[in-house]
Amino acid sequence: MSQGNGGGRFRSGHSYGKLDRDGFIHRSWMKSQGLPDDVFDGRPVIGICNTWSEITPCNAGLRDLAEHVKRGVWEAGGLPLEFPAMSLGETQMRPTAMLFRNLLAMDVEESIRGNPIDGVVLLGGCDKTTPGQMMGAASVDLPTIVVSTGPMLNGKFRGKDIGSGTDVWKFSEAVRAGEMTLPEFMSAESGMSRSPGTCMTMGTASTMAAIVEAMGMCLPYNASIPAVDARRAAMAHHTGRTIVRMVHDGLTMSQVATRAAFENALRVHAAIGGSTNAVVHLLALAGRLGVELSLEDFDNLSRDVPLLVDLQPSGRFLMEDLHYAGGLPAVMKQMAPFLNPEALTVSGVRIGEQYEKAEVFNAEVIRSVEAPVKPDSGIWVLRGNLAPGGAVMKPSAASPELCSHRGKAVVFETIEDFRARIDDPTLDVDASSILVLKGCGPKGYPGMPEVGNMPLPTKLLEKGVKDMVRISDARMSGTAFGTVILHVSPESDAGGPLAVVRNGDEIALDGPSRSLNLLISDEELASRLAVWRANPPAPKATRGYAKLYIDHVLGADKGADLDFLVGASGSVVTRESH
Repeated sequence: MSQGNGGGRFRSGHSYGKLDRDGFIHRSWMKSQGLPDDVFDGRPVIGICNTWSEITPCNAGLRDLAEHVKRGVWEAGGLPLEFPAMSLGETQMRPTAMLFRNLLAMDVEESIRGNPIDGVVLLGGCDKTTPGQMMGAASVDLPTIVVSTGPMLNGKFRGKDIGSGTDVWKFSEAVRAGEMTLPEFMSAESGMSRSPGTCMTMGTASTMAAIVEAMGMCLPYNASIPAVDARRAAMAHHTGRTIVRMVHDGLTMSQVATRAAFENALRVHAAIGGSTNAVVHLLALAGRLGVELSLEDFDNLSRDVPLLVDLQPSGRFLMEDLHYAGGLPAVMKQMAPFLNPEALTVSGVRIGEQYEKAEVFNAEVIRSVEAPVKPDSGIWVLRGNLAPGGAVMKPSAASPELCSHRGKAVVFETIEDFRARIDDPTLDVDASSILVLKGCGPKGYPGMPEVGNMPLPTKLLEKGVKDMVRISDARMSGTAFGTVILHVSPESDAGGPLAVVRNGDEIALDGPSRSLNLLISDEELASRLAVWRANPPAPKATRGYAKLYIDHVLGADKGADLDFLVGASGSVVTRESH
C-alpha cells in the first residue's frame, strides 16, 4: 500500500507525499477518518470550502450539495476534503453582513493557503459569501470553481408570485400608507420563503451567481437552477469532475478571472438589472487579482447595454422563471454582440461555446436587444462636489421623472436620527425634497449597511407619493428599488462633502449627465469642511475586528476591502508545522 509518492507533482505532495516524520504526521491523522492508504498516492486533493450554516438560511442546503461535489471528485480520481468557512447570513447578521465580508475573505484565504489542497470548490450563495470566498481564493490563486446555492422557489401569496425583498419593501410601504393591513402583511411572511436557497429576485445573491457564470468561474446554469432542483445536484457532481481536471491542467483562478471576464461580467450585470452591491464586490475582487478595474468601468461598459431580463426589482418575473426561460446562457446569447466570446472558462473552453447554442423559451422573461425591458440599465456613476469620489445609481430601478431633479435636502445625521424623525408629522418635507442620510459608509456604521433605500415619510405615502430622491453613503439591497443614490464617496465619516450637507441646502441630480452637486459656493463648502475636520466624530469601535476594519477599510469606490489585503500572497508555504 502506498505511503506517499515522495512529493508528487501537486501542491498536496509536500504534505502527503513525504516518507519522513512530517509525512507520517500529515497522513496518519487524516487516516483517523477512515481514509485508505492509496488516497495519498499523489492524486489531486480538492478542498470544498463550505459556508453551510443554519443561521444562513440561503446556504442551508449546502451540506447536501457538498456530497454531490465529492461524488464527482472521487469519480475523477481526486480526494475531496470539506472544510468550513465563516457564514454570513444577510438577513440575520448585525450590524450588517458587509462588515464581515473581508473577515470571511481572510478566513478563506488562510484556510486554502495553510492546508494541503491542490484545488478548491467554493460553496456559497448568500450576498457576501460568494464575493468573500472569491476574494480569499483569488489571493491564493489555485484552480478554483464556484457552486452557488441557487435561488429559492418563487414566493406565493394569495394566488400570486411574490419576490423576496422586493415585495417586502412594497408591502411595508403599503402598510405605512394605510393600503394594506398588518394581518395581511404578516400572512405574506411564510409564503415568501418556501424553500432553501437565495432570494429569487435579482438581489445581490442572484446577481453574484450570474456574475460568476458570466466570468466563466462556474459551470453553465449555475446562476438560475433552483436550489431544490435535482439539476443543481447534478451540476455539483459535474463540478467535482471539473475541478480535478483543472488541477491536472494547471488552470488557476487568475487565468479565468481576467480583464475580459470582468468586462463580460459588467455587461451581463447591466442586461440582468443586477444589484448595485456588485460594484463594491467586483472592485474588491479585481484588487485581489491585480486586474485594472475602476468605478467608471461600470458606467462605460454598460452604457449601450439595455435591460433584457424582466425580473424583480427592475421587472416582473423571478429567478425560477429565468431558469425555465433559458437561464443566463440564453441571456448571453441575446447580448452576444456586447460580449467577448474568447474569454476562458473553468471548463477549459471559450465562454462563447457555452452560450452559442442556448435558446430562449420565454421571450417575455428574456427579451431581445431590439425589444428590451428598458433602454437604460447598468450603473450610473455620478460625480460632482457632493461625490468627488463617485456615487452609484441604478437607472432601471429608478423613476424616470426623478433622474434629473433639484430639491432641498432633508438631512438625517445617523440611521437612528432617520428612524426617530421620518414619520414625524411636523417633519419639513414634501415630494420634491431630497432625503439625505449620513454616517452609513464603511467606516461610519461601520460596515456600510443596506439602508440607502430609505422608507418615505408616512405623511407623503398617505398622499400617494411612491418615490423620492434619496442620497447616502450606504448601500441598498439588490432587491430594492427607487431613485436611490448610493456609495457616496468619500463617505461622511471620512470627511467627504456629504458630512456637511445641511437641511434646506439645494442639491441637483442630473443622471443623464452623471452629475451630483451641492448648490453652495466652493468657499462655503471649504469652510464647512474645515469646521468638520476640527471636530471629527469619535471612533465607532475601540477593539477587536471592528476596530481593525475601521482603521484599514478602503472607500466604497475602491471596493471597501482592507488596505493590507489588496493583492495576493500566493499558495507557497515553506515551513512545516512540527
